[in-house]
This record gives sequence, C-alpha cells and structure tokens, in this order.
Amino acid sequence: MEVIFRISEDILIACIKGEVDHHSAAPLRNSIEKAMKAFECTNLILDFSGVGFMDSSGIGLVLGRYKKMRKSGGEICISGCSDYIEKILEMAGVFSIIQRADDFESAAAMIKGQEQICMEV
Repeated sequence: MEVIFRISEDILIACIKGEVDHHSAAPLRNSIEKAMKAFECTNLILDFSGVGFMDSSGIGLVLGRYKKMRKSGGEICISGCSDYIEKILEMAGVFSIIQRADDFESAAAMIKGQEQICMEV
C-alpha cells in the first residue's frame, strides 16, 4: 500500500494505491492523520483510483475518517472507485453518508461548493 498526498487549499487528497486490508489500514490511517496535521487541512478526499482490493478494514478506515472529519467540522468525499470498490462501499452504506465523485478534481469542487453554501447560510 502506498499513499500520495496532494493539497488543494484546505483539502487533503489522499491518493491510495494497493490493497486496503487489515495489514495496511492502520498505517494508512496514521499517514492520513499526520498529513492532516502537517498541512493543517480541514477537509479530506480519499481517492481510491489506485486500489484494487479492500476488505472490512478499509470500510472501517473510511468510516473512522468520516467521524473524525464531522467532529472537527470538515467534509469528506470519496473519489475514483472501481466498480468493485464502489460496490463494497455501497453495500456497507457508506455512500448514504459520504459523497462520491468520479475523480479528486470533482470531489474537491463538491467540497468547495459545500463550503460556499455553508458560508452563505
């Protein structure tokens, strides 16, 4: 498993590559936490375009990041899911609480749009 981070304003984009399973979920979570703090980002995009396999540990990783982001007032979005990953997350009900996008650029636009709506209200 490998994760490459990109920054867009206050959005951390975690481009994940490899498998997200019980071996890689904890190190991945730690890497995301460190990057969120280091870059002082308040929003998160999990880009799964490089992920070929994910088990329940990956679902736990996603839901844990969701809870953490909501608690801190941030937003989270998932992008780049293959049909397989999308089906797993859909069956787990993840997309009933987290938005999804085709790519991280679209996900960033979604988050920025949500921020504008919140600011106008």
